[in-house]
Amino acid sequence: MNSLLTLTVLLGFLGGEVPWLEQVATPPTPVPEAKEKLQPLLVQENGQPIKTMLEWKAHRAVLRDKWLEFLGPMPERPKSGFTELKTEELERVQRIRIRYECEPGLMVEAYLLKPKGEPTGPKSRAALVALHQTTNSTIDEIAGVSGSGQQAIGLQLAERGFVVICPRNYLWENVPNLPAAVDHFKERHPKALGMHKMLYDAQRATDLLAHVPEVDPQRIGSVGHSLGAKEVLYLAAFDDRIRATVASEGGITFKSTNWDAPWYLGSGIRNPDFERNHHELLALVAPRAFLVLGGEQGSGAADGNRSWPLIAAAQPVYSVIGSPVRVGLLNHGKGHSIPPDAFDKMAQWLETYLATEK
Repeated sequence: MNSLLTLTVLLGFLGGEVPWLEQVATPPTPVPEAKEKLQPLLVQENGQPIKTMLEWKAHRAVLRDKWLEFLGPMPERPKSGFTELKTEELERVQRIRIRYECEPGLMVEAYLLKPKGEPTGPKSRAALVALHQTTNSTIDEIAGVSGSGQQAIGLQLAERGFVVICPRNYLWENVPNLPAAVDHFKERHPKALGMHKMLYDAQRATDLLAHVPEVDPQRIGSVGHSLGAKEVLYLAAFDDRIRATVASEGGITFKSTNWDAPWYLGSGIRNPDFERNHHELLALVAPRAFLVLGGEQGSGAADGNRSWPLIAAAQPVYSVIGSPVRVGLLNHGKGHSIPPDAFDKMAQWLETYLATEK
């Protein structure tokens, strides 16, 4: 059974669908006009239309390879485990600070959050890679050590039953500022883009999470806000282990935020001849579940109605695969934030598509 069909079957019987799927997966009429060039998705390299799952699978491989060529080379990921540095016993969660080899010879820290109580058997828990926003607090905020409770999404989701890993982004690894982090990275990997480093690091965190004894490696998802949302877009697109994702206010379109920054994709995306765009990554996710949380109409928002052209462009791929359309937008309209009602929907999305035990 090919991987796309396997995922379709798994998603069909494990958790069903969120009851509000149609609401978030239905584009406005008319769909806002795209502000960027979007290459057609369901057209083969020879110009013929894509009508079957097998044809899409072949074209998907082509798109994936083109993106990875653009992102540049990264080394094979290490295979080692992690060392526990500190364990805190919270009321409902065990919070463990860990250190592990991220790149060969390069150590990084993260928090591993484990829910207390049943179920306690092997491979019994759904799990999440939770990626932090732009903040000097890095993993402390998302894991609930410090900062805004609203941004403690890793801790809050662990309290709801997920095993969660919160790795530190490379932009804050023993460097004074973001440009210095890029320089340090480029010294090691001159032909790779910063976004590939973020993808690589997120995949390394996924490696570790998949080997936690309590974690069911078939029920791993990802979640992030702002910077973290950018990262989970790439993680979901390029790692088929990620079954469900919520990306909050990352800015799907290139013009939404600073995708051209040197720590992301660089200035090459501004070239008029550049053909790639993020609707292709959303299509690579299919048939898995991907929800965009947008705050348009509020202060500093990055996603909202402007995101629909890319989301709508990816949706027909789900139909070709024979899957319900599990990519959509929940626009809470409250700016660059995660208000409580939006967080509840985020959690429900992840609980449903990762089939968490209640």
